[in-house]
Amino acid sequence: MLAKASPLLQNPGSTEIFSSMTQFSILDLSPVTEGGSPAAALANTLDLAQHAEAWGFYRFWLAEHHNMTGIASSATAVVIGYVAGGTSRIRVGAGGIMLPNHAPLIIAEQFGTLETLYPGRIDLGLGRAPGTDQLTAQALRRNLQGDVDAFPRDVMELMAYLDDEEPGQRVRAVPGAGTQVPIWILGSSLYGAQLAAALGLPYAFASHFAPAAMEQAIDIYRSTFKPSAQLQTPHVMLGFNVCAAATDEEARYLRSSSLQSVVRLRQGSPGRLPPPVENFEATLTPQDQHLIAQFTSCSAVGSAATVAREIDAFIGRTGADELMIVSQIYDHAARLRSFETVAEIAGSRTATTASAAGAV
Repeated sequence: MLAKASPLLQNPGSTEIFSSMTQFSILDLSPVTEGGSPAAALANTLDLAQHAEAWGFYRFWLAEHHNMTGIASSATAVVIGYVAGGTSRIRVGAGGIMLPNHAPLIIAEQFGTLETLYPGRIDLGLGRAPGTDQLTAQALRRNLQGDVDAFPRDVMELMAYLDDEEPGQRVRAVPGAGTQVPIWILGSSLYGAQLAAALGLPYAFASHFAPAAMEQAIDIYRSTFKPSAQLQTPHVMLGFNVCAAATDEEARYLRSSSLQSVVRLRQGSPGRLPPPVENFEATLTPQDQHLIAQFTSCSAVGSAATVAREIDAFIGRTGADELMIVSQIYDHAARLRSFETVAEIAGSRTATTASAAGAV
């Protein structure tokens, strides 16, 4: 018998095809391509979300980045509203909001409004990184003063605004109070794992771009988790890069766009998503090859059969409760085919699991 989804994972009215044992979701960075525009990127984001809903993906998240010409989702709450308004069932949320850039009350009002407009469909993932360079962070916040305790305090303050109003409460989020928007903690280090466990919140690890501490973070989170009103048992979401195509060769060619972006970012010259090039990896220096090897350790690139094997191996190794699929592909139609391939793989996994469970 399949495991029953926790209240956190239930999505009333959804027709998702995936087993509750491993949810499959999407993180979209609204990539602005070379020769493209932010308007086209946002239109592609909505188109992808509509396809994702039809294919059965569980949730669709967007991320806050600033001063990056290749990412169009900087006004994350606005884009979430755009996507939620253009879909009907899929959960839509932030993966994530970089809380140090904002007053908790503002985020409570924004996401309380989204939850009021689209009840039961909004997620709020919170991170403590600036999501940009130091100069832009200062422009966002006006100052960079703070201490190590600021992020946990801000998270708890935000949760209080979204909780039921207390008698005599002077400051409240309107809308927001009582909406109980699900909160996630995001991270790429052990810090987020410890905080998520202490607060009894679901944890999303950014293994799609910073996998070094993944296994240790998962272990800390699961072993120290304390149940809360939101979540009774640990829930781990892991970022996972996928570039699927008809053949392994075509997939490696398509992936060269994202690899070019990674190298440029590490060199301090980020830009728009470039078109793919042949044999890109052969042109890399040993240092860049080492960087790419680290970056792509949580990835699957190839045909449907190749990607299916890599996904099964990754879930088997990590026990992930949910995969957040990332696919940075220059051509929008090719990107859609990559995500559709993941949906087909996930459906096949669910059918296999259900068949095995019925035979027990």
